[in-house]
Amino acid sequence: MLTDNTFKPFLIIVAVLLAALITACSDSRPKSPEGMVYIPGGEYTRGLEHPMMPEAAPLHKVRISPFFIDATEVTNSDFAKFVDATGYKTVAERPINPEDYPGVDPALLVPGSLVIVTPAHPVNLSNYSQWWRYVPGASWKHPEGPESNLEGRENHPVVHIAWEDATAYAEWTGKRLPTEAEWEYAARGGLSQAEFAWGNNARPDGKIMANTFQGDFPHNNTGEDGHAFTAPVGSYEPNNYGLYDVSGNVWEWVSDWYSPGYYSQFRSTPVADNPGGPKNLNGTLREKVQKGGSFMCTDDYCARFRPGARGHGDPLTSSNHVGFRLVQDLN
Repeated sequence: MLTDNTFKPFLIIVAVLLAALITACSDSRPKSPEGMVYIPGGEYTRGLEHPMMPEAAPLHKVRISPFFIDATEVTNSDFAKFVDATGYKTVAERPINPEDYPGVDPALLVPGSLVIVTPAHPVNLSNYSQWWRYVPGASWKHPEGPESNLEGRENHPVVHIAWEDATAYAEWTGKRLPTEAEWEYAARGGLSQAEFAWGNNARPDGKIMANTFQGDFPHNNTGEDGHAFTAPVGSYEPNNYGLYDVSGNVWEWVSDWYSPGYYSQFRSTPVADNPGGPKNLNGTLREKVQKGGSFMCTDDYCARFRPGARGHGDPLTSSNHVGFRLVQDLN
């Protein structure tokens, strides 16, 4: 004859199996590839109303399909594996064709990239040449020029990356650059219209939340957070989706062409479905969108480390504050 004690082990096993089944059914998220985060689909309000950024308005609704995105910016270590496997040469490392620069002394046309050089005193902020220099020999391997290297910076974001370089790396990995709409949706972490990726307070409880410029721009960088230039990826708290450095550190290329008036076309659109940027008809658009700001951003000069802000740059140029991260579609 069966007793209560006979049933107890059986009932415990059934309870455990039911709990496991309920958990599996309630969490239907696909498994993320290594180093990536699953971003659920949904709607959000894209853009930013800010007097310094008319190109980020008007605000409009966007619907995004689910995707995976890198938890961090692509690092020097990541990029080195790509170069070792393919022998790839970045735009900054390639010889310059004198025919593309008529009238310029060919002796000056040497491979290199733009590097931020901190001036010794206050300067006119309308003249960015006061803190930018074209440095021959600067590249992802030599961030400040030929005498610099990556020792100790293996986990820093790779820089001096042109848009073409980012797409070449993406092809090698089987991923792609995010659209501007995907990037902003992921960067917001579910906080649809919060000013910052972490909320509406720039420094909650006095805490520095991102690698941006501290001090008087551009001559007095106090490095209060311990990082005057790039920081190792993941040095600051992630957003609600688990993404690091979506504000500051380095600007990030996305796939969209840049047009300052692009958002105006959505004034009367109830919801834009997975927008991919303006069409580059007849090659009239010359720049690609960049998102997230960098270690040079500050409210005194460039406040574009906010998720809704928009940066832009020539796809064939590079500098020591521009990098990227990638996304992957769900199979």
